Amino acid sequence: MSLLRQAQEMKKAMETAQADLEKLTVTGTAGGGMVRVEANGHGQVQRVKIDRSVVNPDDVDMLEDLVTVAIADAQKKAAAEVQMRMPKMPEGMNIPGLKLPF
Repeated sequence: MSLLRQAQEMKKAMETAQADLEKLTVTGTAGGGMVRVEANGHGQVQRVKIDRSVVNPDDVDMLEDLVTVAIADAQKKAAAEVQMRMPKMPEGMNIPGLKLPF
């Protein structure tokens, strides 16, 4: 019975952590902050902001690279939040119906 209670507590803690991650906003940047990407704690992009000074029709490749870097930065920060906030699950323990964010 103790194992079952622990599993139920773990499931509840993980569900709470996932809900918190959904509400969390992380910001990734590139080009010294000229491109900013906001994502939730699951790494899903919510908003992209681009400073007008980096919009050059003759150098679209650079802008694409900056956006890619900013997205990767936001997702890296989201993954770090997951590691920090999610309770540690004992190895081999699988809780049905629980979806891990990454």
